[in-house]
Amino acid sequence: MVDIKILGSGCAKCVKLAENAETAAKELALDYSVEKVTDQNAIIDAGVLMTPALMVDGVVKSSGKVMTADQIKALLG
Repeated sequence: MVDIKILGSGCAKCVKLAENAETAAKELALDYSVEKVTDQNAIIDAGVLMTPALMVDGVVKSSGKVMTADQIKALLG
């Protein structure tokens, strides 16, 4: 199972990143879960200074931008 977390305040960019991550995981037919992390302390503890951020299996893969589904597929594939 791939553990995907979207770290951010829940803004429109965070929502779009979550949608793109789900699209990428579905297109790759992965067994996955998507969790949205909005707690500021948890975001800081993860080492993220700019949101939205994408975390895959506990590792921050991107922060401060909205990755496309194709970019996320490249990370997951």
